[in-house]
Amino acid sequence: MPISTGTPEIREERVTITGADVNLEARLAPGKDPRGVIITHPHPLYGGTMDNNVVWTAVMAFQARQWTTLRFNFRGVGLSSGQYGDGLSELADVQAAMSFLRSRVSGPAYVVGYSFGAAVAGRALAQGVSAAGMIMIAPPIALMEMNFLPRVPRLRLIVVGDRDEFCPLPQLEKVLEAQPEDKRPEIKVLAGCSHFFANREKPLYTILTDYPLD
Repeated sequence: MPISTGTPEIREERVTITGADVNLEARLAPGKDPRGVIITHPHPLYGGTMDNNVVWTAVMAFQARQWTTLRFNFRGVGLSSGQYGDGLSELADVQAAMSFLRSRVSGPAYVVGYSFGAAVAGRALAQGVSAAGMIMIAPPIALMEMNFLPRVPRLRLIVVGDRDEFCPLPQLEKVLEAQPEDKRPEIKVLAGCSHFFANREKPLYTILTDYPLD
């Protein structure tokens, strides 16, 4: 990881999340805070896994906040069983991950989703999966249908780069116009940043560690 955070060594446990029709490979890192967060990864068909640089940056950030973190591979990725489900079957993976996290924490459970993982987790929440709040990182609105975005409950923050070709800021703002202005998520824009956050992990880490969450 190309950033130095001063975070103590993260001790993750290899766990298996049992879903309705698949078993998901996952890593759980306990925290002292009662809150927890699941972190979802980018597109499986383009090399996305839970070992992605943005996913790992989110793990480090929330471990620095002393939250419990849970990252996992969607179905068909790594050692997770099943096969790619076009972003639809994966909704059940989000539900299974949230249920697993809730069995390990006593406080609220949140979601941080990156790219494909933001789209899938956001749709899952819009369709009834319960979470205390959500942060999206670079939702791929230029690649995936995301008109449901204004209906995602408790979407608190969207982080996007000003050079993100898959999440153009004007298109993102246009989609959010369907939501009352006082209910729209905050948008933080990283300068000089593409969709992949190469060499921009440190400012992303800072946003994720500093952003206030109940």
